[in-house]
Amino acid sequence: MNDVRSDGTVLVWDFPTRAFHWMLALSFLVAYVTSESETWFGVHLMSGVTLVALILFRLMWGIFGTRHARLTSLQLAPASVLRYLKSLLGPRPEHHVGHNPAGSVAIVLLLGLGLLTGVTGLSMYFELGGEWLKEIHEFCANAMLAVVLVHIAGVVVSSFLHRENLARAMVSGYKKGAPGDAAGRAHRGVAALLVAAVVAGWASYATGVFSVHVPAVMQERHGGHEGYDDD
Repeated sequence: MNDVRSDGTVLVWDFPTRAFHWMLALSFLVAYVTSESETWFGVHLMSGVTLVALILFRLMWGIFGTRHARLTSLQLAPASVLRYLKSLLGPRPEHHVGHNPAGSVAIVLLLGLGLLTGVTGLSMYFELGGEWLKEIHEFCANAMLAVVLVHIAGVVVSSFLHRENLARAMVSGYKKGAPGDAAGRAHRGVAALLVAAVVAGWASYATGVFSVHVPAVMQERHGGHEGYDDD
């Protein structure tokens, strides 16, 4: 696979990073829309387990992955974030081959909130907490949704200002950059193993390899929330 294309774009996002990104988005979406239904609780649980597993993989890939996938590539200094945001108001916005500072903050928030949401949900499933844990779980899930919406808005705005489709780049893996900015190996094999592991997990659930029960705390109505229904 060529690292550099004739149109001036280079391979930035390797296959594992792209596979993680879209599977995480799908897992969160499914988990969120099934969160209020007892009938779909198994799907909700599996989506949450998948989300946690994907985040754990991403943290490992953030250590061993390609240059732009590494956590050390994130630009989290407050000064860098403010400078980048201010540049968006000017005629020449800062262009970053990898994650820009605002995107870096979003990634940290999404990974952190995703882990908290998943861990609190699994703790509830194993009856390790009561109503207070349910409140934390719902707060983290809603906070993650808010960050997702801000992140999507940021991608749209940045794509317009930079004249570069950032969402498409997360599909193709290519962005504008110099040859020296290329990520290197695409790691198709690692991505294939990641997808296979997720598919195997869902196949095990679909074929009834393990059973799922709805914990009592998740069936209770409280605090203005409707809880689980049978829809």
